[in-house]
Amino acid sequence: MEPATDVKTDDIKRVDLDDVLRDELGQFGPFQLRYLMLVSIPIIMSAFMSEYVFSAAAIPHRCRVPECGEDSRLVQFDPDWLTNAMPESSTASSCVRYRPRNIDVNVTLDYCPADLFDSSVTVECDSYVYARDNSIVYDFDLGCQEFLRVLPGTLSSVGTLLVLPVIGYISDKFGRRVALISSVFNLALIGLIRAFSVNYNMYVALQILQTTLGAGTFSSAYVFAAELVGPKWRVVASATASAMFSVGQAILGGVAWAIQPWRYMIMALHIPCFLIISYYWILSESIRWLLSKQKFEKAKAALENIARVNKTHISEKSMRGLLLPPVVTAESTKENEDNLFNKILKSKILLRRVCTTPVWWITTTFVYYGLSINSTSLSDTIYLNYILTVAIEIPGFYTAVFILDRIGRKPTLSAGFFFSAACNIAFVFIPSDLSVVRLVVYLAGKFGISLVFTSLYLYTSELYPTEFRHTLLAFSSMIGRIGSITAPLTPVLMDYWHGIPSMLFGGMAILSGLLVLTQPETLGTKMPDTLADAEAIGRDKK
Repeated sequence: MEPATDVKTDDIKRVDLDDVLRDELGQFGPFQLRYLMLVSIPIIMSAFMSEYVFSAAAIPHRCRVPECGEDSRLVQFDPDWLTNAMPESSTASSCVRYRPRNIDVNVTLDYCPADLFDSSVTVECDSYVYARDNSIVYDFDLGCQEFLRVLPGTLSSVGTLLVLPVIGYISDKFGRRVALISSVFNLALIGLIRAFSVNYNMYVALQILQTTLGAGTFSSAYVFAAELVGPKWRVVASATASAMFSVGQAILGGVAWAIQPWRYMIMALHIPCFLIISYYWILSESIRWLLSKQKFEKAKAALENIARVNKTHISEKSMRGLLLPPVVTAESTKENEDNLFNKILKSKILLRRVCTTPVWWITTTFVYYGLSINSTSLSDTIYLNYILTVAIEIPGFYTAVFILDRIGRKPTLSAGFFFSAACNIAFVFIPSDLSVVRLVVYLAGKFGISLVFTSLYLYTSELYPTEFRHTLLAFSSMIGRIGSITAPLTPVLMDYWHGIPSMLFGGMAILSGLLVLTQPETLGTKMPDTLADAEAIGRDKK
């Protein structure tokens, strides 16, 4: 029911929520702070889906030698007689052994002579011995099957692509709050079930199911974090949401370090997630969703609550302007969508951008996730390496906030890409005995790509006109998933040469850094509303 007033309906003008936040309700008051703190918890939990980094971690393995009395997968990993039965330890030799001879000799686990084996002929392993048992590699006997080991990471990234239509439908139909709570519940339930996987197929099936139904957690919480703050604070809110994801990854590393049996580790991460069900009564629904669905009574109550908590006031004129039904423009919207492809082909400038921005997104996700995943192979301290690699993202996110409005979008992105590329390429040539130097350079590369990650959303949005912005931003982000899907496969390439992943990261970053230089600077320009406005960016200094 509309509030009673003497003002004629024809005199009421529709107002934007951003204007009301800026002028009346407050851009970042106690209400927004409380909201940001609440949604930070599910954002942290959304990082727990990356636990495959540890549950499917590589563990040292070698051929089992039954001729020497080995009858299980957990016997002494490096007995004194090991070189009698297989080549010197290396990546390749972990999968081969010397061919046994038919000689009757008394052996024990401590004594196994070289006469039992023909050192001139090697054969592939038919069973394995493992150094540790805290990975699916041991439980599901994945020795020398590196592709199967890294496949869960790729399937997890595929799930983040499949979730887009699922979470989009739930969010639009039932509201942002339902989308957030259902995503966290799915994340928790399927993750908990996965801890009881009885075989590899069950583990990977639940992996892709978990991300397909639960990966909407971050995007749903991100909307809550960003939409209720004023325009002045939106970049800070965005960086804070990203930083909370990094905090979640650091917590993941800490829990995996403290609880190393992978099944218990998964349970410890996911059981607390069920507490988010209480958000149905704690977290109020998105005001923008209520307004878009014309649920005006609930929207009015929510707006009055914001004013009360922030100790501000919303005028009757602004309230009525917000509660006006939107102007119906379905025909014009359909026309724009139908003509989008044709307009891209006709505009050389727009076509160049549509071909360029997805490359940035592919590179950013490829390098960002690739560095996190490969950090566990830096040294034996895999947990500390991972925590440091994700923690360095936080200063990267806030550095972007600090410099984007000072030196511009192009210098920030291109410098971030080039800096990360230089660090990744340099990392390849640093001797392995300089472990501290290697770690510092590796973290610097992650810092550079983290700076890019925060800047990319803003710069991509500013290059496209309002009429196509959402569609083309979503297109770039979707194509960018190619990077996150392929990143988990890069550890396999280290079997051929240790430097291949880092060189790939560096090469892609150089390419994207050069492509950034082909686009105009958007600092100080008004966001383009039309195709003509977008084409004019960089031409008119005004």
